[in-house]
Amino acid sequence: MSTQPISRPSTFAAGADDIGLIIQALAFAAHKHRDQRRKDVKASPYINHPIAVAHVLYHEGGVSDARVIAAALLHDTIEDTETHASEIEHEFGKGICDIVLEVTDDTRLDKADRRRLQVERSADASHSARLVKLADKICNLRDMLNSPPASWDLGRRREYFDWARQVMEQIRGTNRRLEAVFDKVFARRP
Repeated sequence: MSTQPISRPSTFAAGADDIGLIIQALAFAAHKHRDQRRKDVKASPYINHPIAVAHVLYHEGGVSDARVIAAALLHDTIEDTETHASEIEHEFGKGICDIVLEVTDDTRLDKADRRRLQVERSADASHSARLVKLADKICNLRDMLNSPPASWDLGRRREYFDWARQVMEQIRGTNRRLEAVFDKVFARRP
């Protein structure tokens, strides 16, 4: 039996600590979102969304910063679960917590105010938060095209596309690869 170490594909540059951080974030997010479903007809498991955001960052955006990937996996935990920022900071540190907080909407506000604030605040977001926001919008637009919320009519889906583009225009210049993906998906606007 060979004792040679298993080699990773050369495209994966993360170290052991990075992999551990990403797995820890994935496990945390999976636990927090365990009872949630997406609003599509199939009621897909919610955890598929943060995984998709992380996937887009790494595979389509070329983002290999483990902190950004971890924040992508955690990006909806504060907003959509009973998770507190202090939990994120305790488990993952202030840097990752700050990224998550930057992309978290204040759910005490009505939807119109939350959307307006996302547009206004996006321009001042950190580079890391902009990356997560870009990948999140790409995934949300793809979901609108392929498996939209069951109760959303065509007008509401188009409105979401237009709003996502407003957010995108505030953060253009963050990652050309992700921006090209966003533009390609947006071109399919229903």
